[in-house]
Amino acid sequence: MSELHFEEDVILLDLDVEKNEQVLEKMGRNLVDLGYVKESFIPAIVEREKEFATGLPTTSVSVAIPHTDAKHVNRKTISVGVLKSPVDFVIMGDDRETTPVQVVFMLAMDEPHSQLTLLQDLMKLFQDESFLQQLIVEKDKRNAKQLIANKLNLYSFKGGES
Repeated sequence: MSELHFEEDVILLDLDVEKNEQVLEKMGRNLVDLGYVKESFIPAIVEREKEFATGLPTTSVSVAIPHTDAKHVNRKTISVGVLKSPVDFVIMGDDRETTPVQVVFMLAMDEPHSQLTLLQDLMKLFQDESFLQQLIVEKDKRNAKQLIANKLNLYSFKGGES
């Protein structure tokens, strides 16, 4: 199992996009350029989002957790995008409704078990409204990284790094 990479280079703050496909493409391109995922990751994550929506409405800040198959991943990482303005994502489990997403946690996991564990941890995190409110106003990548890493306890996550 590879170590989880989570540094400032995978955090995109104030992302200026108009559609969810642009979010997926920009965040995916960043991961491709950094070498964490294969070129095939971008079309795979866009296609998977169309088939299995990942938008999650919360009380104040809707989130999305796009992810795709491990075969597109070179190195396990979580990319976080905080959008300048919310964009609509289809709600997970309800293909007729959308939610205005402002925070995206893009998962690039190299094995299904670690993805499931992380998804469970993220679901707990999304119930923390104060965390989400802090994250959407954060302008410093170092602070955003620390906030997320501490809340998700990434340093003790199986294979995590500090």
